[in-house]
Amino acid sequence: MAGATHDADQDGYLSSDSSFYGDTDDRARLEEETKNVDPSRYWSNHPHLLPVMAAASRAKAQASSFSPSKSLYNPYEGQICGRQLSESVEEFLKRLPPLTTHVSLKCPWIFIANPHARSRPTDYDQGSFMQAAEGLLQGFTKEKTDIEKSMVGKAKGTITKKLTPLRKVLEENLLAKAKETKFTSGKWMLFPYPEEVNEQWAIVAEATVNRELGTAAKVAPDNGDGDRTPRLICVYTKDFSDMEDVKRVLERMVELGLVKRRGAGGAERGIHYKADAFTELGIVSGNEWGLKPSLYASKELLEGGKK
Repeated sequence: MAGATHDADQDGYLSSDSSFYGDTDDRARLEEETKNVDPSRYWSNHPHLLPVMAAASRAKAQASSFSPSKSLYNPYEGQICGRQLSESVEEFLKRLPPLTTHVSLKCPWIFIANPHARSRPTDYDQGSFMQAAEGLLQGFTKEKTDIEKSMVGKAKGTITKKLTPLRKVLEENLLAKAKETKFTSGKWMLFPYPEEVNEQWAIVAEATVNRELGTAAKVAPDNGDGDRTPRLICVYTKDFSDMEDVKRVLERMVELGLVKRRGAGGAERGIHYKADAFTELGIVSGNEWGLKPSLYASKELLEGGKK
């Protein structure tokens, strides 16, 4: 391009004298025009855009004696699917009602965080956990195959009895590795019917921000199935092995009316707690290792047991 070598300095950057910025008259005219620009008018007409929300949050920080980024924490700040520090819970719920918010690449879940939680994404080493866990699972699979081959023709119950203690050791080793790598987060799982989801999510969201529950929560948006299936709400805690905290969150959910609800036929619906480590490993009902997906059940914990 003609003149390009004169517009760039030796490092390849445009110099302040470059014609890229316009001549003297152009720059003077533009500088004069910007004197009349009122950005607050744009902000007031676009209150729900994330850049505007972020600007409002920064303005609040500058007007106060502390910085929210230092005193409050939000892993979903700047993400359209998460509650922002600059919006109230009521505004957040109005912006993203789970019943009618459609799932998308930008909004696979709707998130809210406890802004006072001490847990941080950098606290754990998920990669190291996954690598070690895959080795443990592969080792169990090989041992299971060897046992089944050596017991061909035996009753299924006999083989299961042989494998049960091995599964117990596998579970213990997986959870120990999760603790070692600090990948300890987990969640209580609620499955409200579509007609209940907005109400239950509102209770969870308010309680999460008010430090009554755990570190964060999320809810599944509308996936387009016509509201025929229950929605998933996850209420997170920092450490699956911290039984005092796990039970505290459960008991508060009971007090909030979220747990002991009746399902079809009037049967009481309990809830279960699952470690995120097991979720990442794809440990679901009927998994190939025969592991229980959940660690705790509300019924047993509330009755004083552990499992």
